[in-house]
Amino acid sequence: MSEELSRCVNDTKAQMDRAIEHLKNELQKVRAGKAHSGILDGIVADAYGSMTPLAQLGNILTPDAKTLSIQPWDKSLLAGIERAIMMANIGLNPQNDGETIRMFLPPLTEDRRKDLVKQVKVYAEHAKVSIRNQRRDANEAIKKLQKDGLAEDLAKGGEDKVQKMTNDYIVVIDKIVEVKDKEIMTV
Repeated sequence: MSEELSRCVNDTKAQMDRAIEHLKNELQKVRAGKAHSGILDGIVADAYGSMTPLAQLGNILTPDAKTLSIQPWDKSLLAGIERAIMMANIGLNPQNDGETIRMFLPPLTEDRRKDLVKQVKVYAEHAKVSIRNQRRDANEAIKKLQKDGLAEDLAKGGEDKVQKMTNDYIVVIDKIVEVKDKEIMTV
């Protein structure tokens, strides 16, 4: 393959990898009945005049499967952390005891589990659309290379390689979603 074609295919692979990582990050935030610190990712609290992620304000612990605990390094931040969790509207009620903030995860109802599975499927579909968009962009770039003098058989081989990568990434997305669905539906 020509150098430009190889670079195009490698760039496409890197972008597809990023789409998979984004999907994994989004799915980590979906509560599946077990406590984990990823539930609090993306929540920021006011600390010393700037918005700071909770993970940078203290230790986030999971003492058991149904409890999350935040032990801030500075006790004066407790009220701000508690307010940030309530404002995030993630379905958790923080309890401040003056030392730590504890949150007990309520058991998921069957309807809530089904809603979460639907939400996971939406994230998966977004990832698949992203993968397909990367395929389209790569194919357009390959066609442009062909117009600029790339041999037709090399262009066809590049398009076939991009299509195979697309199919492989779609299978990876389906497997990730299947695992997450089982995790959510397990009582």
